[in-house]
Amino acid sequence: MPFENSPEKDRFISRLTTIPGIKPMPSAGDWILIQVDNPSDLARKVNRRLEPGTMRVPRLLQGAVRIDVAHPRDNERLFQTLRDVTQPDRRA
Repeated sequence: MPFENSPEKDRFISRLTTIPGIKPMPSAGDWILIQVDNPSDLARKVNRRLEPGTMRVPRLLQGAVRIDVAHPRDNERLFQTLRDVTQPDRRA
């Protein structure tokens, strides 16, 4: 199911803006570009917790990572992981 210009993409972007240090950028397609301070470090942490390729670092764009918009359940899992790795004091 494509998520380009979908309510799910809008919902997911809205959720991502609640995480300090995460700034969704305008992006076309069924993916979201996110501006972050240390993209390689963040992608490594997220990919280790979820699965390789969940978060990618674009080669020609500094300070950003790319994520695909997926099923709401998968997006929520990614959201929780992002929140945990960007706010380590929240981890249980």
